[in-house]
Amino acid sequence: MSHNVEQLRYTLVSEGSSDKILMPILNWLLRENGVTEAIQGEWADLGEASIAEQISLTVKVREALRLYPCDLLFIHRDADRATRENRVAEIERAMVTAMGSDARLPVVCVVPVRMQEAWLLFDEAAIRYAAGNRNGRIPLNLPSLIQLESLPDPKTELYRRLKLVSDLRGRRLKRFRANQRVHRISWSIDDFSPLRNLSAFAALEQDIQRIVGEQGWDRE
Repeated sequence: MSHNVEQLRYTLVSEGSSDKILMPILNWLLRENGVTEAIQGEWADLGEASIAEQISLTVKVREALRLYPCDLLFIHRDADRATRENRVAEIERAMVTAMGSDARLPVVCVVPVRMQEAWLLFDEAAIRYAAGNRNGRIPLNLPSLIQLESLPDPKTELYRRLKLVSDLRGRRLKRFRANQRVHRISWSIDDFSPLRNLSAFAALEQDIQRIVGEQGWDRE
């Protein structure tokens, strides 16, 4: 992106539509690290998750770049049982295959230690808001920041708390869709700085900071 372009376009390639919750985090990190242009983020919609999960990461990247041209590519994979280094190497191999070794497009790997839901388990007000019961009194008992990266199943932990603080019962609770409500959490958080205490988040910010500097996106 040249300096006279007034918009930074990025594309997020991920494992499913639920990963769109990462976009407010990416927007915040770009702003925090000096991007002043308008930010236009797109989640690469590559079809139904059941289909998208069956195609290789290389094909996903190739299709995403064809359908969503951009200045910056984010590729998300949960680390799960692999190390962050293994996931990054896997993403880099896919990029080389998809684009060739002389590819110029900046790429940032987004690799939470477990699942990206762990990055939303720190803001009590946002969780209460997403549950539709902002003034509720039921305790959330959120894990401490240092515990977040060791939670075996942060998605279940987050969904359970959303249902708990909704204070709904019976049929109304059965109709409560935690997987939809979770998107409200990330879009209502203004400050993700507490996550800088997490190794995977800190690594993501370092990569974004480096690329922003290399591309000159932090200069007026």
